[in-house]
Amino acid sequence: MVDAPLWVKICGSTTAVAVAAAIEAGADAVGFVFAPSVRRISPSQATKLAAPARGRLRCVAVMQHPQPDEVAEVLAEFRPDVLQTDAGDFATLELPASLERLPVLRAGQEFPSSMPRRALFEGPVSGAGAVPDWARAAVLRAQGIELVLAGGLTAANVGAAIRTVRPWGVDVSSGVESAPGIKSAEMITRFVAAARVARREN
Repeated sequence: MVDAPLWVKICGSTTAVAVAAAIEAGADAVGFVFAPSVRRISPSQATKLAAPARGRLRCVAVMQHPQPDEVAEVLAEFRPDVLQTDAGDFATLELPASLERLPVLRAGQEFPSSMPRRALFEGPVSGAGAVPDWARAAVLRAQGIELVLAGGLTAANVGAAIRTVRPWGVDVSSGVESAPGIKSAEMITRFVAAARVARREN
């Protein structure tokens, strides 16, 4: 039995339905993608979509190898609570101290020599729905990292993932979609419920 709550993020939201479902299901965070993807939206679109979630869920700006001017635009217009991008990107960015960071570690790539306190672990390509090596994820978690597990998670396998990795959090995108880039409210509800049950039982 684990006493610590599980952090659940619904990533790649593109519609008001998806955001509302994440709130209703009891997720902890909702992600908006500003990197090349079928789920990519503009900072102004994300600002409108995130409005109902402000103060209730952490609003995450999801980027990958962004240019400083891209980050500046997202920070100024969208005002995220958290910036998520590859771990190496943070060394080149000047960010406000108040902004939470979620570095991404990728399967098959070399990890930084100085590991972050909290990180997201996923497959080589974001949003591809590929399940990464859970055994390696478990090793990272055992090193004391607050690990957010991502990649290929669904309501059907998130329980097994939690039992194997015992992560600090889980992140889902394609696993709660009825079509590429389109989230299903029912699938979001099922995923969050399955994750919470698995956490209580493990």
